[in-house]
Amino acid sequence: MDAMTPRQRFMAALHNRAVDRVPVASPTSVATVELMDATGAFFPAVHTDGETMARLAAGGHDILGFDTVAPIFSIAQEAAALGCGMDWGRKDWMPINTTSPFAEPEDVRIPGDYLEKPSIRACLDAIGILRHRYGDRVAVIGKVMGPWTLSYHARGVQEFLMDTVLDPDKARRFLEVLMPASLLFARAQIEAGADAIVIADHCTGDMVRAQNYRDFLLPLHKVMNRELSFPTILHCCGKALDRMEYFAQAGFTSYHFESKNDPRESMAIVNGRMTLMGNINNPSTLLKGSPADVEREARAAIDAGVQVLAPECAVPLITPNRNLQAIVQAAAAFGKKRL
Repeated sequence: MDAMTPRQRFMAALHNRAVDRVPVASPTSVATVELMDATGAFFPAVHTDGETMARLAAGGHDILGFDTVAPIFSIAQEAAALGCGMDWGRKDWMPINTTSPFAEPEDVRIPGDYLEKPSIRACLDAIGILRHRYGDRVAVIGKVMGPWTLSYHARGVQEFLMDTVLDPDKARRFLEVLMPASLLFARAQIEAGADAIVIADHCTGDMVRAQNYRDFLLPLHKVMNRELSFPTILHCCGKALDRMEYFAQAGFTSYHFESKNDPRESMAIVNGRMTLMGNINNPSTLLKGSPADVEREARAAIDAGVQVLAPECAVPLITPNRNLQAIVQAAAAFGKKRL
């Protein structure tokens, strides 16, 4: 097979088609302090300025060598636009929302100028800048928080999880009122030039049972995938073997998964209904390990048939760039001519 461009490689693998080698992607943040220093684009300014955001994202391809660029580094862009209090963090600290001001789903209002809020506008501008910069050569990945994650932000994590038990109708109303915010932002990113959209929805096995995903979120994810009709990547942290069957039923193109899930077991469960990307460990391997450690995990994922290599989640900000580059080196060395 002839050599492919990074975008061709990623898009083919995303859809489980033949590739010249396994691609390496950034479905969640690969921002590091080293990368900020190299690009001159720093947290927290990155989160509300499109040009600065695009400059840092470009380092994911130009410096780290990934086949994709992903300009949305925070999980709090929508929370800010919806009216949550914010701490935008610092160079070595991710943003978080400091308030969850909505006690009732009926209190939630998606502002009429939602797409023009600074935290949202910056993402759309960055996607447009990156699309113009790379044209058809490098894949651009957008990202939205799904309704479950937005409910954490709007209602509060403990409060929302208690609602799912004590007042499930209220929990469902939160999900339903927030889903349009996810769809609105996703469509705007597609229009701005994204090639695929990550939907980050943290209905994780570390916090809730698989039945919670099935009963609360699966119907909404089916609607979202049907309405978007565009390549979508589910990101859900933590243990997920017990709910991957439901993820596959939801209609996602791919699932971005963590190292807590064995890649061979995961591939067997999804059984070709969606692709998998991941699942290089962050805290032990990418943050504290060596390039040789990264290579071993990358080879295990390749041998299991994982279609796209990626860090398992947003990387710790002090992760050394050499370990992220080692994923690319492993893909080039061991991931040739897949499928």
